[in-house]
Amino acid sequence: MKTYLDCLPCYLNQALRAAKMAGANPEVSYKIMSDTAAFIPQLNMKASPAENGTKVYQIVFDETGESDPYHAIKRQHIDDALAILPELEAIVEDSDDPLLTAIRIAVAGNIIDLGIPDKINLVEDVRKILKQDFALFDYKQFCERLDKASSVLYLGDNSGESVFDTILIKALKKPVVYAVREHPIINDVTYDEAVLSGLDKVAEIVSSGTSAPGTILHLCSNEFIDRFNKADMIISKGQGNYEGLSGETNPVFFLLKAKCKPIANDLGVHPGDIVLKSLV
Repeated sequence: MKTYLDCLPCYLNQALRAAKMAGANPEVSYKIMSDTAAFIPQLNMKASPAENGTKVYQIVFDETGESDPYHAIKRQHIDDALAILPELEAIVEDSDDPLLTAIRIAVAGNIIDLGIPDKINLVEDVRKILKQDFALFDYKQFCERLDKASSVLYLGDNSGESVFDTILIKALKKPVVYAVREHPIINDVTYDEAVLSGLDKVAEIVSSGTSAPGTILHLCSNEFIDRFNKADMIISKGQGNYEGLSGETNPVFFLLKAKCKPIANDLGVHPGDIVLKSLV
């Protein structure tokens, strides 16, 4: 996916939000905004929004020295998700189609995105998504691929959402490798947050080898790229991973809520729609 013009003001908003989270004073925040504004004319519009966004967060780090400004709120999101986990697991167990219900819950977790300026009401949004129709729904292909797969590569997205991923991983009933970011960026899940979410109990956790807020293969480690290319089935959570992988030809299934116009337009859906889309 390329970068759209609508992404440009979003970079400025993200830079300001990250500066505040890092505790930057007005002078440092102004420098961050100025450097981000200066970067915008130089960015590659053919690159994905996630790849360009990596450079925005590098500006914040360079000016503040804070490598993980979202540390505290990531932990809070994980605690919030863990608090409702038993209720969600009971919903899956009692449903007519546990796999589909687990997919819906995993999508519901995708509302936790600090790169998008929406307010989060976790319980309310979960309830809505459990009843919401999919705008793109390649569930048949998903089940067929899963039935043939010996294992699944699952690309994580945000912390807190990572707790919801444990529910879907259990429902897959296949060995799963769960990929996380190498270092903190926004509220994306790293190894530490994955363990706090309980993912070490249901999957093998590996790093993608990059700190980009999405899976951009040319920035990933050779080890991860080898896993990606050999995977029988890949589940890609969230917008950042979609941005980096939408042009690939591997057996990827995108699972997300479209939270901004550029993503929605690229997918051919509306903002707020939920998506289960196959690349195969």
